[in-house]
Amino acid sequence: MEIRKKLALFCNVNVNSVIEAIDADTIYDVPLLMKKEKLDERVLTKLKMTSKHEPELEQWKAFLGKLKNPVDEVTIGLVGKYVSLPDAYKSIAEAFIHAGSQNDCEVNVKWISSEEIDPDSVESILKGLDAVLVAPGFGERGLEGKIAAIRYVRENKIPFLGICLGMQMAVVEFARDVLGFDASTTELNPKTKHPVIDMMEEQKKITTKGGTMRLGAYACKLRKGSKANHIYGDTMIHERHRHRYEFNNKYLDQIEEAGMKAVGINPESGLVEVIELKDHPWFVGVQFHPELRSTVLNPHPLFVKFVAAAMEHKKTVNS
Repeated sequence: MEIRKKLALFCNVNVNSVIEAIDADTIYDVPLLMKKEKLDERVLTKLKMTSKHEPELEQWKAFLGKLKNPVDEVTIGLVGKYVSLPDAYKSIAEAFIHAGSQNDCEVNVKWISSEEIDPDSVESILKGLDAVLVAPGFGERGLEGKIAAIRYVRENKIPFLGICLGMQMAVVEFARDVLGFDASTTELNPKTKHPVIDMMEEQKKITTKGGTMRLGAYACKLRKGSKANHIYGDTMIHERHRHRYEFNNKYLDQIEEAGMKAVGINPESGLVEVIELKDHPWFVGVQFHPELRSTVLNPHPLFVKFVAAAMEHKKTVNS
């Protein structure tokens, strides 16, 4: 109280308007700590507003309780080229926290630079992980490392989630190592013989909203009975996008016949939004960014089920 009085004196504010910013174990503690300091009451008073209701914080408290008292833990590798700056993947890291709490599980993220991965090093880097997420990004740097990582998890039946560029690299890897094509994305090799990932002609003509980028929320129709359909509990979803390159539908029939299924399609453009592997316990790639819609009270179902798959893989390996 003495400190509050001094702050009030020198800052020319009322004593009860001095709010202590208490150190927190997690950012998710902050709303409750601020409530304890009566910040909400002071703001309402200053704005000359009243409220007859107490904040509904039971779900938030339940989330925190599960977050701080997990009954299991998994280690998931995040393969990307910006891992030296983890905030580049902040939304993904937070989505793992939301999904971990939902599963009563602590998610330990192992940050892996895709530039350090090659066919010789991939096993030593990824061995022992409970699941692997290949992250989004732009440009050719680190793409071959992502492809090597995807081949390892595909062949070793490790749960996989590919987001945006991660999904695209899963398609490239499958076309190369299963179909035997000299395949690539035109982002990496503009002269590739088999551009299984390419910028569509109609996309090149777009000049608004970020130019050639496909931005914003788009609809996606999920194939009934697919893993994605079971995850979402629906056949029509809307997700946020931020990318330039797309699955090249010229190769759709060949890729599907070989076992990689396009189970999510944009109903207007026909563009592939979700892919799955037929003979794999949990292998999902999405063109959109599910991490951008995950919240404390509504963890994204893809992350929830991905963490659950990591838990199941860990159990199977250790049994």
